[in-house]
Amino acid sequence: MILGGRGAGKTRAGAEWVRAMVEGTTPMGRGRARRLALIGETYDQAREVMIFGDSGILACSPPDRRPKWEATRRRLVWPNGAIAQLHSATEPEALRGPQFDAAWLDEFAKWRRARETWDMLQFALRLGRHPQQVVTTTPRNVPVLRELLAMDDTVVTRAPTEANRAHLAKSFLAAVKARYGGTRLGRQELGGELLETVEGALWPPALLERCRGGKPGALGRVVVGVDPPATGHAGSDACGIIVAGARTEGPRESWRAVVLADRSVKAASPARWARAAVAALQEFEADMIVAEVNQGGDMVEAVLRQIDPLVPVRKVRARRGKGARAEPVAALYEQGRVTHLPGLAALEAQMERMTLRGFEGDGSPDRVDALVWALMIDGPAPVGEPRIRML
Repeated sequence: MILGGRGAGKTRAGAEWVRAMVEGTTPMGRGRARRLALIGETYDQAREVMIFGDSGILACSPPDRRPKWEATRRRLVWPNGAIAQLHSATEPEALRGPQFDAAWLDEFAKWRRARETWDMLQFALRLGRHPQQVVTTTPRNVPVLRELLAMDDTVVTRAPTEANRAHLAKSFLAAVKARYGGTRLGRQELGGELLETVEGALWPPALLERCRGGKPGALGRVVVGVDPPATGHAGSDACGIIVAGARTEGPRESWRAVVLADRSVKAASPARWARAAVAALQEFEADMIVAEVNQGGDMVEAVLRQIDPLVPVRKVRARRGKGARAEPVAALYEQGRVTHLPGLAALEAQMERMTLRGFEGDGSPDRVDALVWALMIDGPAPVGEPRIRML
């Protein structure tokens, strides 16, 4: 399974895989596969992209190994006798009868009859000692794709559009980054991410889409929320560092929050995340750093003061679970009181997987924890235990 963004090189990868399966050590030498299926969404798309495209099989093959296209029979025939038969995902029943030892499926996630086509192909992959298939696609959140990814014998490779920048127009990259960078669509179409919708998510995709855009405006308060990792080595979770501001004119119920930046770092040492947090404080001229101290206690403040002895630090302790802490902040989003600036894709990816039951993603929701602290801190630090209220 090759999941990639637009222009990431998926078609070229699929074509080269076919060559690697078909070709032997000499032009007439026998390869691992002799009977292949090439399946696109339609016959026209399969022919124009997989066969005749700029990155298709014919363009990738050297002259002495280039197959011949037999248009009337919709197939490629190699000099060594290998044959690749073209099929359309709109006609899964056409896969009844043929048999193959390899297959290439292109843009699988957008096939309307993906499940039927996949099922029919599995019965046809019955030749040779070890039939194999490669799927090249920009991911979409469709059930059949999720099922394939969960299979034990599926090997996944991922590539964002940026990985193939040497072969793409600079103006194209600049335009799509400016328009779609940091958006859910950009994460899917450029980053090649499979964006799943989690049942009971506090921040469903539609809610996050509504909060994007706008300008920060005049901010009466800016804070840096920090969720330090429990340990400080290369295998530790990231340190969540989120910068947020608030427009505080008028009564409290009219205040609006703006999430300005995500400065989270993979923390190999406490000094590294502390430097990043202090740098964020200085960059955005923030009023304070709000740091969770459940794991490190007074050591968290001490590490920050090693970087800047005068840094204003507000220590907070979590007394409820992550989901319960995040719920009132999610309510602010539902009320339309929070805006996201561009560049928060990694934060939003975690937000989409946070539920009242807890975080349903991999690792720790470090960015979400930092966001929660940044949006819930209120006023100057009082004597003793800090007072926590929503913006």
